[in-house]
Amino acid sequence: MSELILVIEDEPTLRDVLSYNLRKEGYRVEVAADGAEGLEKARRLRPDLIVLDVMLPQMDGFELARRLRPEITAPILMLTARTDEVDRVVGLEVGADDYILKPFSMRELQARIKAHLRRLQMLQASAASTGSLPREFVFGNLVIGVERREVLLNGQPLHLKPKEYDLLLFFARHPRRILSRDYILEQVWGWQYFGDSRTVDVHVRWLREKIEPDPSHPVRIVTVRGGGYRFEG
Repeated sequence: MSELILVIEDEPTLRDVLSYNLRKEGYRVEVAADGAEGLEKARRLRPDLIVLDVMLPQMDGFELARRLRPEITAPILMLTARTDEVDRVVGLEVGADDYILKPFSMRELQARIKAHLRRLQMLQASAASTGSLPREFVFGNLVIGVERREVLLNGQPLHLKPKEYDLLLFFARHPRRILSRDYILEQVWGWQYFGDSRTVDVHVRWLREKIEPDPSHPVRIVTVRGGGYRFEG
């Protein structure tokens, strides 16, 4: 069965263009015209990927992504006409996986969608074939559960965004190795990801705020000057 994409866009012409072209590519497509409708359809339909406009009536894209991210793992690709870097950071903080600036070409959008869906399929296939992996990684008071995708610190569950969890699990599987930003980006986000290595830095900073005793002096995720990062556990 083809993947289901939910397009949440209030501009009718763009919404119709996106829907038409994505269906031509073989995807199943559902649409929503405002944030409230998008929230309801995302929860009910559980799409494989969400294309989400930032500026929406009823509820903007940032708030919608913030509400959805704890409930779904589907990639969220945000559309915006705003070029401020702070908006991109806010989008990542609330759970978006990628950003695309308006105006954009359908070819670029389709390439990004394919990259995210391919990455999701690879992660699912990897999870299905990891019988040899431990069910959990234990680093002192930090426990990373593989099957349930949960993280405990001092016995208490931590709320991590999907990419934060993926990054932490990647570190756990490669302890005490120096990992370059580009290698992390390739392995966790996928080699076709359209962002840059600053994405890794942002997610490392978020992880440090949650798992480090003192995030300003990290002892678990250590920066290696000129090299990248090393996970000490």
